[in-house]
Amino acid sequence: MKRRDAGLTLVLGTLAAAVPRIPFAQPAGRVVRLGYLSHPTRESVAPGVDAFVRRLRELGWIEGQNLVIEYRWAEGKTERLPALANDLVRRKVDLIVARAGVAAQAAKAATASIPIVMIFPFDPIGLGLVSDLRRPGGNVIGTTFAPGPEIVGKQLQILKETLPSLSRVAVLRNPADAGSVQYGEALAAAARRLGIQLRYVEARGPDEFDAAFETIARERAEAMITSGSSTYLVHRARLAELAAARKLPTMSSYREMVEGGMLMAYAVNMAGFVGRAAEYVDRILRGAKPADMPIEHPTRFELVINLKTARAIGIVIPPPVLQRADEVIG
Repeated sequence: MKRRDAGLTLVLGTLAAAVPRIPFAQPAGRVVRLGYLSHPTRESVAPGVDAFVRRLRELGWIEGQNLVIEYRWAEGKTERLPALANDLVRRKVDLIVARAGVAAQAAKAATASIPIVMIFPFDPIGLGLVSDLRRPGGNVIGTTFAPGPEIVGKQLQILKETLPSLSRVAVLRNPADAGSVQYGEALAAAARRLGIQLRYVEARGPDEFDAAFETIARERAEAMITSGSSTYLVHRARLAELAAARKLPTMSSYREMVEGGMLMAYAVNMAGFVGRAAEYVDRILRGAKPADMPIEHPTRFELVINLKTARAIGIVIPPPVLQRADEVIG
């Protein structure tokens, strides 16, 4: 059951107010070539991609007519991104859409002139993508997940409300993804406030998952948070299977992880949020400069709970937590 959608805001007002629509400056009959560079697989982010293409169509950019999209999928493998980004540059795309912070970093390393619309890096300033959220400068613009440590701390708080005796939490993070590392570090202040000890466990991909869960068991963690690496999104079913085998409650940064079998997520509705990137694309293609546009970030998040998983691992979700859920699965 779904109760409400995630909200959106801009760092400075609305995007429409900050950058008014201007007439087409494109030569008649020109076909725009757009590069879409994604760290996760297409399957794992399909609703977001569909929302992005649908919004482009609403704005007048239609594949097969005035738009060609060159998709590049890293399949969750961070090391593939530089070559994929360079390939898009060689093909002389007019603009690159970069899904995930590591994708945006690869795109920025590949070009300083082609506009880049990033989707959802955790901290674009810390990642070196932009210098300021109000006027980012350079060729990178887009959306970010930079709401502050109080939001990621909310994940710990919800876990604590669900498991009142909780004192030790494992944080699964990907050392190859700087945003994932930043995300894990942002939990520290909330952990101290709640009296929870964090145990950081690293896994770059599925080859390291078994060893990571052995470490989690050895550390006697009572729950696990998966930091926001899209590598984990790609392999969500495997992570859910490993957590369920150990009766380990989990909290995630993506609602799709809960749909894949994890216990709960406090996260942005990415399918709705990704569509916003299309509006940046539209304005840039119509002549707006990325350096002069503010970066958008979410202000509302949704709590999603998988009751089937809760029953399987023997967890009873307290009624107050269930009542706050925006969606309950199973």
